[in-house]
Amino acid sequence: MPEGLVPRHCSLIVTTYNAPSYLALVLRALGNQGYPEPSEVVVADDGSAEPAAELIGDLAEVVPCTLIHARHEDRGFRAGAARNHAVSKSSGDYLTFLDGDCIVRPNFLAGYARLAQSGYLTRGCRVLLSEGYTLRLLRDQELPPGDRSWLTRRLRGEVNRLLPLLRVPYRWFHKAHRWRGIKSSNLGLWRADFENVNGFDESYVGWGHEDHDLAVRLLRAGIQRKEGRSDVPVIHLWHKKGDRSANQENEKRLEGVLRADYTRAPVGLKR
Repeated sequence: MPEGLVPRHCSLIVTTYNAPSYLALVLRALGNQGYPEPSEVVVADDGSAEPAAELIGDLAEVVPCTLIHARHEDRGFRAGAARNHAVSKSSGDYLTFLDGDCIVRPNFLAGYARLAQSGYLTRGCRVLLSEGYTLRLLRDQELPPGDRSWLTRRLRGEVNRLLPLLRVPYRWFHKAHRWRGIKSSNLGLWRADFENVNGFDESYVGWGHEDHDLAVRLLRAGIQRKEGRSDVPVIHLWHKKGDRSANQENEKRLEGVLRADYTRAPVGLKR
């Protein structure tokens, strides 16, 4: 598929866990997209309490497409399994993964559509908001403003960097085979490529490295990396760090994958 051809159907997969005010703001931003609009938004719920379902039902009208709540049982941090479950409920030929603390801008999907190309994944980036600014946005359920105010907010220390928000062309291809830095908080790829490597490896439980595992296997399968730093940046809301006690064990698991030669997740999208 040549670069720039818009995918027929784009499924946005948004992860969440017991963070209703964050999710509400993220979904409101998705309702503010220009062309193309998403074909569907699937909330990959890692086991939130019951009010999450009510919230998603209430916000269905602000998202201009089908909104699906894909929840599985709360058995600890299982982000990879939650995303696989959400993908199984989706129908798009192109998948865009987004964390439930990341706000998109109105041209977000247009950026992914520009970069969509057979044999490539697109890695987006995040700009981080300060604690104070985040709390104000959450309190007022207010989306961040347009481009002109970001310089002022950078000078105030309310955002950690400015360049990705200026829409300066930044498509570096010399990282085509580098897995480091590819995160599922802002990632786009073709569904066929995701299915070819059997999705995320659900063996990863607890925070850390399930997205790196996916990236390693995709690159090993021949998929190359594109940079979308200024095409598809997202605005990352501040939050306290969660439990990272599993990081060391997951890092060892990833080291084993790097020494191996397989591409398909042993416990993945299809068993």
